[in-house]
Amino acid sequence: MRSLQDRVICIVGASSGIGRATALECARAGMHVAVAARRMDRLEQLADELTAQGREALALRCDIACEDHAEELIGQCRQRFGRVDAVLANAGYSHEGSIVDLSDTALRQIFEVNFFGTVRVARAAVEVFRQQGGGHLLITSSCLSRFTLPYSAAYSATKAAQTHMARALRLELEHEGIDVSVIHPITTRTEFFDTACDIAGVERRGLPRHSPKLFIQPPERVARAIVKCLRRPTPEVWTSHITRLVAGAMVAFPWFHDFCVRRELAHRHAMAPGDEIVPPAVESGRNPPP
Repeated sequence: MRSLQDRVICIVGASSGIGRATALECARAGMHVAVAARRMDRLEQLADELTAQGREALALRCDIACEDHAEELIGQCRQRFGRVDAVLANAGYSHEGSIVDLSDTALRQIFEVNFFGTVRVARAAVEVFRQQGGGHLLITSSCLSRFTLPYSAAYSATKAAQTHMARALRLELEHEGIDVSVIHPITTRTEFFDTACDIAGVERRGLPRHSPKLFIQPPERVARAIVKCLRRPTPEVWTSHITRLVAGAMVAFPWFHDFCVRRELAHRHAMAPGDEIVPPAVESGRNPPP
């Protein structure tokens, strides 16, 4: 069990959702935190919250779709704190729709952010870890890296690529004292689905209604699992043991995967237009806005 007191973590994709919750949880665990994303206004507010907890915080603008940003980010973090003990590559987005209807430009863009952006962060982190003699790289993938859903092929492909990269890196780097962990969240209450709707040109907001409530979690649950992994590194972090078992069965028995996905697809097609999404206020137990 590792102590996290006064350790330093750099979180890429920290302006909302899992990244933001993880930054706050890491600060509560005693870590100093560098937060990075494109939206500086949100990062500065988050940095103030981290500082209020008595931890040092650094807010940096970073767009991992740009080739040099990840290297500059890790370098600035190290310059400020003297070292970087852990890096969480959390930035990414989804695109709803059939891959046959997705343009080459849109497909390349989601890979540019979700996969190649993660590669850039990993390269920059590993370079510093090697100089220090160790470190911990964490990558936020998805349960959909193990199976896919209709109209999520592009997103699932990027997450599968992340997962396989992480598994290879873990074995390549373990003799150098560098840990690599991959995170597999299930449906999480964040603005992730709003962004997917915006990209697809859909007006709906909130979580997919077809997601059973058993498999919907708050971002704080993922954050706690990440901090647990920082204390005791593990190759994979699943926030739902049931989903992990089902995913394993789907990989072992393709017919079972197809059976489950066909049921989900039929359920989705049976919904009235606009019913696919649950407003976040209703799902979270709060009264919906007027």
